[in-house]
Amino acid sequence: MKKIRLNSFTVLAFVVTFLFTTFNANANQTRENVIKRGSLNCGVSQGVPGFSNADASGKWSGIDVDFYRAVAAAVLGDANKVKYTPLSAKDRFEVLKAGDIDVLARNTTWTLSRDGGLALDFIGTNFYDGQGFMVRKAANINSAKKLNNVKVCVETGTTTELNLRDYFKANKLKYEPVAFTKSDEAVAAYDSGRCDVYTTDKSGLAANRTKTKNPADHIILPETISKEPLGPVVRGNDENWANITRWALNVMIEAEELGITKANVDTLKSTDNPAIKRLLGLEGETGKNLSLSNEWSYNIIKQVGNYGESYEANVGPKTPVGLGRGLNQLWTKGGILYAPPRSEEHTSELQSPCNLVCRLLLEKK
Repeated sequence: MKKIRLNSFTVLAFVVTFLFTTFNANANQTRENVIKRGSLNCGVSQGVPGFSNADASGKWSGIDVDFYRAVAAAVLGDANKVKYTPLSAKDRFEVLKAGDIDVLARNTTWTLSRDGGLALDFIGTNFYDGQGFMVRKAANINSAKKLNNVKVCVETGTTTELNLRDYFKANKLKYEPVAFTKSDEAVAAYDSGRCDVYTTDKSGLAANRTKTKNPADHIILPETISKEPLGPVVRGNDENWANITRWALNVMIEAEELGITKANVDTLKSTDNPAIKRLLGLEGETGKNLSLSNEWSYNIIKQVGNYGESYEANVGPKTPVGLGRGLNQLWTKGGILYAPPRSEEHTSELQSPCNLVCRLLLEKK
């Protein structure tokens, strides 16, 4: 039998080919599962008005819900093909890691321990927030620094618990935490008088105040005691899916910056503005880069709208939640919200994992 000799470059090429084949088999797994299933499986809160909340008929709405609808519009071409799974703060990450949902957007704070320690991937921030406190007007408390010897209702399994402890320790104040698994339980306990204070992100305070018997009887104290960048998160083993979800959010933000809305998106198809043409898929191949159709961005804007439209409809000043834009205003208007730039240069060589090995083999010859 004739012996076959393999040099180091042949072995290297074989290994890279094997790894590349294996990578490709798993790279688009979530997207392919969503397409095969015909629906996007999403994790939502157990009811936070303005973010993810179901009405009496079971219809979900909110900023997080609009993000999900944007992803469905991009991948499936239909923003309505979404299935919602209400999750507690305690269980949300395990459900995502188990593969029972495709993406989680549940008022979830982006932290190092979650991003680096849970094999998850935060894909951006869809609401910049901070933790605060709500009290009864009748208590005559106008500052969080006056909260001493109080009972505080808090939801367990959240960054809120740690921030609460740190704040009271740093200010040498005493408190008794009363923890609940569900947000509604914490709000109900506070409203019934079991707690003197209710704490969560300030957007959550504004949203949950609408659930109390007499919302006008409660005030949100001025202090903000933490940074809470809230955003969607996916499993950390599917780069294609992370990119799809990341850029679905970016499209909504960029559309607002360019003045593109649900109402005018069709009229702008005849524009000469190169930025708008690229965003609407009339120029370049951004869809190909994400393994999507080139109409994916257009579908998001046409079916869901831009970020500003979503904000105003769900949590803006004219809604019961009643929040101003604040940090969530566009960077061009004093906020910190903006999408990274898109580029249409030719990247075919950069995208091929085989390029380096192939060049080495050619140089060897």
